[in-house]
Amino acid sequence: MTTLTTLTTLTTLTSRLRLGFASSLLAMTVAVPLQSVSAATKAEVDSKVGFALERLHQEVPGSLEVTRKANGVLVFPGVIKAGFIIAGEGGQGALLIGGKVVANYNIMSGSIGLQGGAEKKDIILAFMDATSLKKFQDSNGWRVGADGSVTLINTGAAAKVDLTKNNQPILGFVVGQSGLMAGVSLDGSKITRAK
Repeated sequence: MTTLTTLTTLTTLTSRLRLGFASSLLAMTVAVPLQSVSAATKAEVDSKVGFALERLHQEVPGSLEVTRKANGVLVFPGVIKAGFIIAGEGGQGALLIGGKVVANYNIMSGSIGLQGGAEKKDIILAFMDATSLKKFQDSNGWRVGADGSVTLINTGAAAKVDLTKNNQPILGFVVGQSGLMAGVSLDGSKITRAK
């Protein structure tokens, strides 16, 4: 009985240590990409936002119609993901309403699992109705999935985005080096207003 109790206690302690170690590594890994983008000025970020939108419109047929009809468009250009087992992702972007930047934001997320190297991508969220946009703007730390569900568009290269089929409150695009990315998730990403 004493040996069993000791083994149970050791197993619980080991599990807690692993969780604490993984959490610490995740926090450090997420901080690395954010530090590399924190030096960008507001003007630099706003300029990159314009290029990211232009690229989206050139590469994804129908995306211009989406961003024109949206009440607000949140653009994170060049979001960096880095890590191996524990990866962090971070970047800076801007919210556009009526084609003009109204506020700057940061995005951060982390994940655990086998992944390799680093990658860069643009993340664009289109708030298609006033309610979802207001909820986002009124939040203090908005989480994808928990505070608002994002429907990611992953049409094929020749396909056009069809707004009659994609009539959700928040539409999202993730554009990598090879174009529109499929099989990605933004759930858990935290978006906060830049100070």
